[in-house]
Amino acid sequence: MTDYAMELGWEAGTDVPPPAPDPADATGPTGAQALIRALEDEGVDTVFGIPGGAVLPAYDPLMDSTRLRHVLVRHEQGAGHAATGYAQATGRVGVCMATSGPGATNLVTPIADAYMDSVPIVAVTGQVPSAMIGTDAFQEADICGITVPITKHNYLVTEPDDIPRVIAEAFHIAASGRPGPVLVDITKDALQGRTRARSVTPALPGYRPVPRPHGKQVREAARLLAEAARPVLYVGGGVVKAGAARELMTLVELTGAPVTTTLMALGAFPDSHPRHLGMPGMHGTVTAVTALQKSDLIIALGARFDDRVTGRPDGFAPEAKVVHVDVDPAEIGKIRAVDVPIVGDVREVLQELVAAVRAEHEAGNRGDYAGWWGRLEDWRTRYPLGYVPAPAGRLAPQQVIERVGRLAPPGTIFTAGVGQHQMWASQFIRFEEPGRWLNSGGAGTMGYAVPAAMGARVGRPDRTVWAIDGDGCFQMTNQELVTCALNNIPIKVAIINNGALGMVRQWQTLFYEQRYSQTTLHAQPAGPGAEPGTRVPDFVLLAEAMGCLGLRCERPEDLDAVIERANAVDDRPVVVDFVVHQDAMVWPMVAAGTSNDEIQFALGMRPDFGDALE
Repeated sequence: MTDYAMELGWEAGTDVPPPAPDPADATGPTGAQALIRALEDEGVDTVFGIPGGAVLPAYDPLMDSTRLRHVLVRHEQGAGHAATGYAQATGRVGVCMATSGPGATNLVTPIADAYMDSVPIVAVTGQVPSAMIGTDAFQEADICGITVPITKHNYLVTEPDDIPRVIAEAFHIAASGRPGPVLVDITKDALQGRTRARSVTPALPGYRPVPRPHGKQVREAARLLAEAARPVLYVGGGVVKAGAARELMTLVELTGAPVTTTLMALGAFPDSHPRHLGMPGMHGTVTAVTALQKSDLIIALGARFDDRVTGRPDGFAPEAKVVHVDVDPAEIGKIRAVDVPIVGDVREVLQELVAAVRAEHEAGNRGDYAGWWGRLEDWRTRYPLGYVPAPAGRLAPQQVIERVGRLAPPGTIFTAGVGQHQMWASQFIRFEEPGRWLNSGGAGTMGYAVPAAMGARVGRPDRTVWAIDGDGCFQMTNQELVTCALNNIPIKVAIINNGALGMVRQWQTLFYEQRYSQTTLHAQPAGPGAEPGTRVPDFVLLAEAMGCLGLRCERPEDLDAVIERANAVDDRPVVVDFVVHQDAMVWPMVAAGTSNDEIQFALGMRPDFGDALE
């Protein structure tokens, strides 16, 4: 029971609804006051949002709260991504707020983004008065209906008394089991009405996450690991969310098995560790992609076999048995047939798996992976990550990102937009601990980086936060730099400015005969030999107009000095326009819809893996 409930003299509820109270007894706090108090009772310290007519009643008591900080964003999409960045950086539930109609629908993209990446956020939206629902009232939208496929759960609240209970349930659902977004849509009359004595005990009889794994399945996984000759630990974002990095390290050091970490799991296992093969997937390392493909056992930990990792599913790891560990039973067997399904919290599974492996070792059953490691080291030596240097006097985007990562203060958190710069950041920044890499993995949302960086810096004010963004992504949500400037949120933004929608341009180069339809962002030259068009917008001037420090770097010899200057500023946001050459591509690459066997490490160049594995 919350403090608020006890203050009102409310009793713990039962499954039997209480008698309908006399309306004359509705003399307690308003629904809006109950909402703010319920958020405080959940430990919320920050809400990202923007007011409007339907949600305005909630903003009045918010002004009186001494425990909630409200960050007034410039667009609701910024509020949603900021809540996501806050949640990813802190491990707590992020909160955003918007009004009805367009305010709520502007949250759809960040809600979908959080759903795809299993991020715990609670989105609170205002709704038109309950009597007007279904009448096409001004700024009415069925946001619950719209978000059914992209929320873990959602609520339409029409009674003031239900608000505290619903908020308590929303936070529990968002944070437990497989995390995800929960939407709470509250009608204006529920916010304005007075509360009465009602139960606030969460009533979730059908919601039962399964944290503990089945012991027999764990022991079978340990047996397969001892028998395998070519095992790979396929580590997904669930390991980060479960806080299981230490348990993962224990398992690796105990067994000597190789590790791959997905885009959502970077930092779950140190990049510098000799057992780490890198990131698998469409733009993963040759060694990581091929290790999975040639393995005889895959132990998937909090990963979902998404298409960017598997390539064509029917050709993925054809000789491998699969142990799949996930807290969400719906993921197991969804894409790839599974030999040993284990439903449970990844941290608890790893703890039990370590014990089971030790028991196998004590019984004399220990995996021998020496031959496997010989082959892996050969691939790693022959096909390391690298890039083609830029033309003389120009900046290579990979060089820029690598130096930003190297010169960043210890513990820096990095966010990324979506596209080439995202992939280069995942390849050339070293991640040694979890929680330092935030990006939009499943939804691939352009415009994620800046507001997510804002949320991360609010949640972790002790950390430097760099947003690695593309010039296309940046132009979608850069207005949140105004929010950062006015609220003393000194993030840093590295714009990888190639004048194009880079990843789409890369696909046009590879698959559309270099027909660059609608991917050039700057003005086209007037003719042969003409100078490139003017920079529109000028990112330095735009940054200064939004209250930030704007810098530009175009020459390799200036690179480190400009980055160091950006790192030295902490009293306002910093935006650095890194002007890079346009034709850089992301390699390695597995083309969409093809087998991972068809990986290329450069244009038209496929690895030679030598003799077939026995």
